[in-house]
Amino acid sequence: MPYQEHLTLKNKVEELTKLPEFVDTVCEKAGIDMALIACLNLALEEAATNVVLYAYEGQEGIVDIDAIYNTDYIKFVITDTGIPFDPTQKEDADTTLSAEERPIGGLGIFLVRQIMDSVIYERTDGKNVLTLIKKLEPAKE
Repeated sequence: MPYQEHLTLKNKVEELTKLPEFVDTVCEKAGIDMALIACLNLALEEAATNVVLYAYEGQEGIVDIDAIYNTDYIKFVITDTGIPFDPTQKEDADTTLSAEERPIGGLGIFLVRQIMDSVIYERTDGKNVLTLIKKLEPAKE
């Protein structure tokens, strides 16, 4: 049976400081090792930062983050009622270009795609729903 945790953030940059503790707590309960926890923190920070900075176009709003986990996977679902935006439609950043040549933006979703096994976007009932899934390896004896 999956376990679930929830975090609600206001769309203010300073609210993002609550995210690492939430991810750490959930991951520790799920028995995830520190190296993967660091990667999951990076993926969640990138995804949540995009929502906080861009979803509400300067208006106040909230970002809901649900973590669902069992022995097979951990899933983070980020939901907001901001403007529709599907980050999965963004082209991957061209990492062959130098930093000076690369256009600004796009690296965050690239990192999220590299870290997570699945990145799914849906627009449901006027909400952006971004689901990030990471399969978990069985614990080694």
